[in-house]
Amino acid sequence: MDFKFSEEDEAFRLEFRGWLEKNMPRDWRDDGEMHDPDTKEEFERRRAWHRKLADNGWMCIHWPTEYGGRGASLIQQVIYHEELDRAKAPPVVNFQGIARVGPTLMQWGTPEQKQRYIPKIPPAEEIWCQGLSEPNHGSDLAAVETRAVDCGDHFLVNGSKVWTSNAHHADFSTLLCRTDPDAPKHRGLSYLLVDMKSPGIVVRPLIQISGEHGFNQVFFEDVQVPMANLVGQKNQGWMVAMTNMMFERTIHGGRTDMMVEVRQLINLAKQMDRNGRPAWDDGYVRQSIARFACEASALKYTSMRQLTRQLQGLPPGPEGSMMKLGTTDLNLRIQTFAMELLGPYSQFEYQAAGAMDRGKWSHRMLSARRGTIAAGTNEIQHNIIGERVLGLPKG
Repeated sequence: MDFKFSEEDEAFRLEFRGWLEKNMPRDWRDDGEMHDPDTKEEFERRRAWHRKLADNGWMCIHWPTEYGGRGASLIQQVIYHEELDRAKAPPVVNFQGIARVGPTLMQWGTPEQKQRYIPKIPPAEEIWCQGLSEPNHGSDLAAVETRAVDCGDHFLVNGSKVWTSNAHHADFSTLLCRTDPDAPKHRGLSYLLVDMKSPGIVVRPLIQISGEHGFNQVFFEDVQVPMANLVGQKNQGWMVAMTNMMFERTIHGGRTDMMVEVRQLINLAKQMDRNGRPAWDDGYVRQSIARFACEASALKYTSMRQLTRQLQGLPPGPEGSMMKLGTTDLNLRIQTFAMELLGPYSQFEYQAAGAMDRGKWSHRMLSARRGTIAAGTNEIQHNIIGERVLGLPKG
């Protein structure tokens, strides 16, 4: 593999890097944390940054030009996210719409749906969430029980969705629901677009152990959804949902450079005392961090294998599940080791007076577990790799 970028791609990098240097918000101070925008004020601050990117052609760059994107190559998408990480840019606010809803509608939406919804996603004029997991059915997505009854010109929806990110900010939600209870579970599902301001929708926050509110439970009671909001065919929603999940797992499994975390862990080890000397001087500490560095490098090159397959036009391989599993598991172990280094200081909350690194490590540790659950639990990823890649029998 040639790890060098072409002159055209390096020119793209320099163009975007220069734009970021001139346009990054001056009041943005990032300490490496990806906090949930709990307050309306913080959400709107991020939306303003999101719109600035969109207004200057730096949003949805991977989308086709006819949908407002740049038609950027896969290599340029990698460079784009590398530069955002390098600049420590604020997160955008319409991630679900950009990464999942828009591309799914491009493939499955009617001309009317594409015209109505897609143009408002890049500038964050309408915020999206997705209604997939349910209280009794998380990883077994096909077993959802939320019902949508065909009433002629509309569906009548009753049920509940859980772990719904950004539902408290969202204008619309995708919704996987059961429209034929008598059909096999994969064949009786439909995929709807739901206005979150519809009567009968209640959003209740799920406060995380970190104190943040990014997830929600959403209740639907006799919610009317127009028949025009059906994506794909009735009772064929599983195929649409799988398109959505393909985008989700590719994203969760690909971009994070875990060497960033390793380098920050090294800095922490050099700051903390262990038996009267910097913890970095301890062989056990160095060996532990070296193992993390080796795993981070392996993940980086596994990600490049996945990129190579895509560049060659090959179908997705096992790398997506491997990246999702490896990245989230490594992150959890890194944050746990940071707690060991911190010792009594690990008890300080985020931004507490006297906390090391403003308490970011305790926040990361408390938040790390959710990554092992999102986009298909790590247990499910183990099953996928074992059964579909290694050919092992089902347990």
